[in-house]
Amino acid sequence: MKKGIVRLPLAAALLLLAVSLPQRGFADAGVGASFGQGRASLSVFGGSGSAFSQTYFVLGVGANYYVIQGLGLGLNFESWLGNTPGVYKLTPNVQYVFTLIPSVQPYVGVFYRRVFIDDLSDLNSVGARGGAYLPVGPNTHFGLGGVYEKYLDCNQNTYHSCDDFYPEISFTVSF
Repeated sequence: MKKGIVRLPLAAALLLLAVSLPQRGFADAGVGASFGQGRASLSVFGGSGSAFSQTYFVLGVGANYYVIQGLGLGLNFESWLGNTPGVYKLTPNVQYVFTLIPSVQPYVGVFYRRVFIDDLSDLNSVGARGGAYLPVGPNTHFGLGGVYEKYLDCNQNTYHSCDDFYPEISFTVSF
């Protein structure tokens, strides 16, 4: 299964939403406050993906809870829409956000993923991600990064590839 380049209209819509939110000085919010202990964040993400020689529209949501400054435990769900078979992914993850730089917050993370595929056996995968969050307002960030994913017990006769690298774009609101 393979994710393609994120669709430009979705990325543009997320960026427009991010910059249109009410702004206040970042000094008021405190550097890294969005990723502080006890904070939570919600994310939306989307793009295109391909699997089984089909192209899908990918839409997902996620939540993180920061147990200490910068260290978040999260859960994401995504649905691959527009083709068959249906594909759904549930992903518990751990992420660390480096909060010392006010203009950009780099992040790294690892995850386990369960992939549910209509009429086929489910798949498991593990992976790593990295990138940066760019603050666009109080408690709001636009994320850009990359993901490496390795499918476990993958049969290359059924699937085109058992590992993948793809870009990710996200919009995150912390509270």
